[in-house]
Amino acid sequence: MPPLQFGKSFLSSAVFLGVAISTPDLFHAERQSFAAQAQRIDQRAFNVLPTVPPPSEYGGFIAWIPFAPPNATIESLVARPFHIYSKEFEDIIGPNPTLTLLNHTDGDPLFHEAPVWNPSTDEMFFCQNAGAPAAGTGMQKSAIIQKIKLSAITRAITSQRNASGSVQIEDVTAADGAKVMNPNGGTNYKDKLLFVGQGKGENIPPAIYLMNPEPPYDTKVMLNNYFGRQFNSINDASVNPRNGDIYFTDPTYGFVQDFRPAPGFPKQVWRFNEATGAVTVVADGFSMPNGIQFSPSGSHLYVTDSGVAQAFRGMEYNNPSTIYRFDVSRDGTLSNRQTFAFITPGIPDGINVDTKGNVYVGCADGVQVYSPSGKLIGKIFLGKGVANFQFAGKGRMVLLAETELYFVGGLKAEGAFPGRLY
Repeated sequence: MPPLQFGKSFLSSAVFLGVAISTPDLFHAERQSFAAQAQRIDQRAFNVLPTVPPPSEYGGFIAWIPFAPPNATIESLVARPFHIYSKEFEDIIGPNPTLTLLNHTDGDPLFHEAPVWNPSTDEMFFCQNAGAPAAGTGMQKSAIIQKIKLSAITRAITSQRNASGSVQIEDVTAADGAKVMNPNGGTNYKDKLLFVGQGKGENIPPAIYLMNPEPPYDTKVMLNNYFGRQFNSINDASVNPRNGDIYFTDPTYGFVQDFRPAPGFPKQVWRFNEATGAVTVVADGFSMPNGIQFSPSGSHLYVTDSGVAQAFRGMEYNNPSTIYRFDVSRDGTLSNRQTFAFITPGIPDGINVDTKGNVYVGCADGVQVYSPSGKLIGKIFLGKGVANFQFAGKGRMVLLAETELYFVGGLKAEGAFPGRLY
């Protein structure tokens, strides 16, 4: 994912998208029956607007600005961040969901990608933004991997909306200098942590790494080439729950962020079988393949394409901002590529699923949640971008919002893949 601080600097502008419009209040008097941090959003309130701004509005960044429906402001939407678009979302958030700010920085995007929950220690690992000017990462130095102990998040903390600084953040440095170079994606794998690194310059290639979640975090490289050729900029990975193969995306974000050379491959989705060493391409035709996740049964694979965001090269609004879904055969091959959802504002980045097959995606207003049929059913609305996020078993989730780290508690939903994969 490129180092775009999407959403945050546009909050004051976003309010103007939803005020001074005389439409009936369709947010319902029944809202008082919801949890304190929830509200219902009725899309009929903005199916027709008196004015609809052109794409050039706000300096061409209108596609990144969180939308405020009529009779709402960004502030009122943030105040009650669990937005119910369809009744199914009530079964996800439960009667008392909570959203808490755990930590923040003044500009360094420490909370970016690769969230992986380690059940045995109840810790959440994640990484800094690689290639972000505010971090100085990419070519000058590698982004770092960090972790927090979820057991330290007490009820006293979750009862607050702002508890920044309440949980200690630990820097995770692998033993013997075998660090993950510019990490960006991660998942569980055989009771360890699988990270993908984007590489650095011409001489440190992108790679897949396997890290021990316990100190001293010894790490080994699992894969770093295809018949002697470097990958472009490996972004994210997911493990097929049927056979244990590792599927990963390979866009060119390292190149368009100036810390990787020009690409040597098309932007593709790959498959790696550790047991046999086989590496194969399973899908191509993407602009920027980004997040990747299997459905709970393994019968579908979701891939986000964030091609609209070209990092330092700017925006290409005719490129995808789309989640695609593939059918997955028993032998692991992909077929029947379908458009699952178009994402606005911003881009679809990190993607996850719960045990019921609902699809969650990070974008420029927080986390959006879709039914298995592709219908938007709810949001966890921050009014700013969430690059990635992860369940921590049942009822808990950690959100990575670049310079801010959030904890979601009290959910009824449970992540589909808690811990060991294969």
